Amino acid sequence: MTVRKDRHETTNDGWMSRRDVAKLLGIGGAALAAGLPERVFAQTRRNTLVIGIDISDTVTLDPARQAQYTPPMSLLAAYDMLVTMAPGDYITIRPQLATKWERTPDGKGWRFTLRDNVKFASGNPMTAADVKWSMDRVLYLGDQTSQYISHVERTEVVDAKTVDIILKDPRQPLMTIIAAPGFPVYDSKLLMQHGGDASREAKTKDSATTWLNNNSAGAGAYKLVRWERNAQIQFVRNDNYWRGKPPFERVIIRHIGDSAAQLLSIRRGDVDIAFNLIPEQIATLKAEPNVRLEALTSLDFVYMALTQNPEFNKALGVKEARQAIGHAIDYDGIVKNLLGGAAVRCANFLPIGVSGSTEEIARRVGYNQDLDKARQLLQKAGLADGFEFEIAYGNAAIAGVTYQTLGQKIQADLARVNIRAKLTPMDQVNLRTTYTGNRAQGGVLTFWNPPAVENLLWAAASVERVARRVHWPVPPELDKIVRDAAAEQDPKKQADLWVEYQKQTVDNANYFVLFQPIYQIAVRSNLAKLPLTAAGWQLDMYDVKPVSS
Repeated sequence: MTVRKDRHETTNDGWMSRRDVAKLLGIGGAALAAGLPERVFAQTRRNTLVIGIDISDTVTLDPARQAQYTPPMSLLAAYDMLVTMAPGDYITIRPQLATKWERTPDGKGWRFTLRDNVKFASGNPMTAADVKWSMDRVLYLGDQTSQYISHVERTEVVDAKTVDIILKDPRQPLMTIIAAPGFPVYDSKLLMQHGGDASREAKTKDSATTWLNNNSAGAGAYKLVRWERNAQIQFVRNDNYWRGKPPFERVIIRHIGDSAAQLLSIRRGDVDIAFNLIPEQIATLKAEPNVRLEALTSLDFVYMALTQNPEFNKALGVKEARQAIGHAIDYDGIVKNLLGGAAVRCANFLPIGVSGSTEEIARRVGYNQDLDKARQLLQKAGLADGFEFEIAYGNAAIAGVTYQTLGQKIQADLARVNIRAKLTPMDQVNLRTTYTGNRAQGGVLTFWNPPAVENLLWAAASVERVARRVHWPVPPELDKIVRDAAAEQDPKKQADLWVEYQKQTVDNANYFVLFQPIYQIAVRSNLAKLPLTAAGWQLDMYDVKPVSS
């Protein structure tokens, strides 16, 4: 005899079959053979939060090494930082593992007072030594995350509950940067047992990443217990969490790359949240009694980068040819037709909503479709008959639209001025390796989401490592504008400097921002209002709660 409960088949003694567990987790027989238990309580589904999202870009869950779009949501579930930001407020710095901060007596850095009685998920107590070890590991690993705090000179332990972070240039920002999950406080004792190293030789000595891809060493609400690439990420509740008992026993992030499959899953109740639905699918849910929609204007954006290395593509080595591409793209069509109007567009590498970036500035400074101007620029470049180049992109979706669909739209736009785009789909890992290795032969469709809500990180990236990827020798005067803007204390002067930075970057025509999405998330009615955030990690997992909480 069997009974039905929560849309999953159970036996009369309350256990789920192994087949139904597989459905819940989105895994197949091979995984079951690898050792799932024979029976699992049916109650588990009610105590489990299941999220459906395309996580094909997840290549590591080591906070100090990740630089992709979706991992920060997972990292924030497992790790806490010294300070944080609340959803919807990207100006106010709020306490987390630190309860107080002030300038050091010499004015060269910041002094943090740590929260009492914090334990890591392992049960180890958090101390100032853990904070220093964590900052040192990020710095000395030398991965992309370290570049965001390259202005940190050192971290010093004052006493067991007090730590100083000393800056090379005290005018440069710190708080907005370390409020991101790339800068957690690690359980140093645990991580050292698994190859973690925070010495100056960490780049060669640290071997903890493999372990961190399936485990976590943090003080966050949940503990990472398993990651299967392009399948799922699993967490269990951290019973030691200092903010109180997290609402779910388990969290499962299921990789569902196909938006139609996400739609079916959210309707059936197989997932509680669906992130990657397209506008047509969103429209069909408006009459769904058990599903609602929540919206959030993000600080993320999708852009196309163009190399200017003539050895890769002779035409792209000419600025006017790149500018012609910028004027040929139908940005309004992308927003209205592909995204159903659920997006805005910034001028360049500063999203709408931060200093120096508004929709009015974007209209005035950024590219807009002008086919006649595109043809004039091609003629000026000596390419009146057009030219050919490739556009590479990952086999993934973002904001409900696949990169392939976006590439096809751009391909059609460019064809109107006889610019011939060859579309080159790639695995996400291969795309990242090619792009970050400065080997992209033409254009790359990719994203940018904030490693932290700080203008300097967006702008500095565009004139440093992203510039290297596209082989752009950035003029020293532009780099100076970026540094001056970050240090400027007068809001009006700072905004003006950021506008000037955007003008010069737009003119060089290596980056074209295509859209800044307004996320429309499908949510089952069993959940309370979601704590969605544009700060780079999408969702504050601890505050996702059932309606009964």
